Amino acid sequence: MSRVLIVGAGLTGSVCACLLRRELQNKVHIVVWDKARGSGGRMSTTRPPDHLSHSADLGAQYITATSAYAQSHQSFYSELLSSGVLQPLLAQVEGMKHKDDDRNYVTPLGMCSVVKHFLSESGADLFFEHHVTGVYRCGASWEVERKEGASETFDAVVLTMPVPQILQLQGDVGQLLSVQQRRQLDGVVYSSRFAVALFFPPDVVFSFPWAVRYVTNNSCICYIAVDDRKRNTDASGRGPSLVVHTSVPFGLEHLERDKEDVQPIILLELSKLLPDLPQPISIKCQKWRYSQVLTSVPDCPGHMIILDQPLLICGGDAFSHSNFDGCVESALSMLSVLKASLTPTGRAN
Repeated sequence: MSRVLIVGAGLTGSVCACLLRRELQNKVHIVVWDKARGSGGRMSTTRPPDHLSHSADLGAQYITATSAYAQSHQSFYSELLSSGVLQPLLAQVEGMKHKDDDRNYVTPLGMCSVVKHFLSESGADLFFEHHVTGVYRCGASWEVERKEGASETFDAVVLTMPVPQILQLQGDVGQLLSVQQRRQLDGVVYSSRFAVALFFPPDVVFSFPWAVRYVTNNSCICYIAVDDRKRNTDASGRGPSLVVHTSVPFGLEHLERDKEDVQPIILLELSKLLPDLPQPISIKCQKWRYSQVLTSVPDCPGHMIILDQPLLICGGDAFSHSNFDGCVESALSMLSVLKASLTPTGRAN
């Protein structure tokens, strides 16, 4: 049985693990490591430390399917809709740039529920707070080191973290990259932004009617959402949550500052936009250094093979595009490579 390590418990990693399990079943032992304390990556759902009934999506907010992807990825959408993970976005949205044939979906249990669904289906051994620091060639295997704890050996390694983190790995990755591959990876550009979640008492009812508002006349804030309204869920008994995303220029300007120093700036701008906003009982701020891919790897079919045997491959939205379907495309492309590498009939003689 081949041991496969998938680094990153975000959308690409979870879909890849799920597809690998369904294709190879008990022929592969799948392990997923993530440096965070929970799954989701940029599709994370957060809770305040002292009010466990609250939750808010600090990363991705909803899923948009174009007509082409709604058809080519129909099995994925059907699976998530039938299981109740996805529901159509029905709430009032102000300022959305919407194409008539696009379909928008929300997650009643938060965006992380999409990732958790695929991880559950994968049957993978899932480990959090496993921060990979180095990948070393060890004969026909890979020895993978992490920040704390012993290294482990795997037959194949899949890297789904942001490209700059791949390039920072110690070991053989840098030596194995060709000049062209290095140039392609160096050219990847991400946007950066801050996100703030405000959690309110159970008796709070907002006076404005919308669930989501795109802000166009503010240099700091570009997006505001009432999470329960957006998800079409009932906040009674726990109180509503409000999510604020900053603009890309603001994120870039303040990227190297601590989030604790940036949070008051965001809250001041929010008070100008929503002067009657009640006092929250808890606030959480997140800095997304790697928010969305602005410039992806050119001429890559959703992945990049660093070494064929033993297989070391990287994928994610940097090798396609930054949305749900881009991550699915990357996972599908990596699945083909993994199947060819891990099954006797798929390997070249």
